[in-house]
Amino acid sequence: MSGESFVLFSFIVLFILVAISSIKIVPQSQEYVVEQFGKYVTTLKAGLNIIVPILNRVAHKVSIIERQLTPQSISVITKDNVEVHLTTAVFFRIVDSAKSVYRISDIAQAVSTTVTSIVRSTGGQMEFDEVQSRREFINEQIQSSLSDACAVWGIEITRTEVLDVVVDQSTRAAMQQQLNAERERRAAVTKAEGDRQAQQLKADGELYTAQKQAEARRILAEAEAYATNTVGEAIQKNGQAAIDFEIKKQQISSIAELGKSHNSKLIVIPTDITKSLGTVETLLDVVRQK
Repeated sequence: MSGESFVLFSFIVLFILVAISSIKIVPQSQEYVVEQFGKYVTTLKAGLNIIVPILNRVAHKVSIIERQLTPQSISVITKDNVEVHLTTAVFFRIVDSAKSVYRISDIAQAVSTTVTSIVRSTGGQMEFDEVQSRREFINEQIQSSLSDACAVWGIEITRTEVLDVVVDQSTRAAMQQQLNAERERRAAVTKAEGDRQAQQLKADGELYTAQKQAEARRILAEAEAYATNTVGEAIQKNGQAAIDFEIKKQQISSIAELGKSHNSKLIVIPTDITKSLGTVETLLDVVRQK
């Protein structure tokens, strides 16, 4: 091979190598940070990219897939001075690769430290009962505050979770006593309310019975008054005959009552009463004629 052919061949090979080194294929889950003489130039996104060979180089390959911090237990003193341990989980992803490599050296440690500070600050503003019952609120507060703090590092906080709330044994025993006392109080209130309703129903029943009895007495009194008025009118119209009729009627009613008695084996009726029974029909005739 002549010298000219060798030079041409070498030039072709060099050109191919340079062309190949200028082509960068970035995977979907990554971004490449490019530097020129040690200074940041650009960030290559997923797909086919072209860079200036020799002058530029890929300094960092950054994974942009979502990742999770190892769950950590954080000690928190609540507003009412109860010590609790919150177990939290944080999910995040890198949205600015340049900031993630030039602003912070250990992303996971930085996020973990920030989470601890925010959780303690949020829990310290709440009472123990709120910490237990408002986990969703705590999650929102942690995510909002953590997102603001991590934005400078090119990190997006996608989700935060409070996995568990743990208290020490003495606090748990005190909580159990309080719960038992609350149950007893509710049971006492329920019993008292039941007794009150029972007494109210009994009083209503007695009032209803008294009203009905009073109504019955009123009707009976009206009936007796009506009968008395009727007898009085009859006496005014018929005189002595009506009086004798009323007396005889009462005597007959009394004899009928005596006859109903189970202890009565023999009834002796005076002669004047038996005579009077015979005159009842005569009296009725007289009343009709009047």
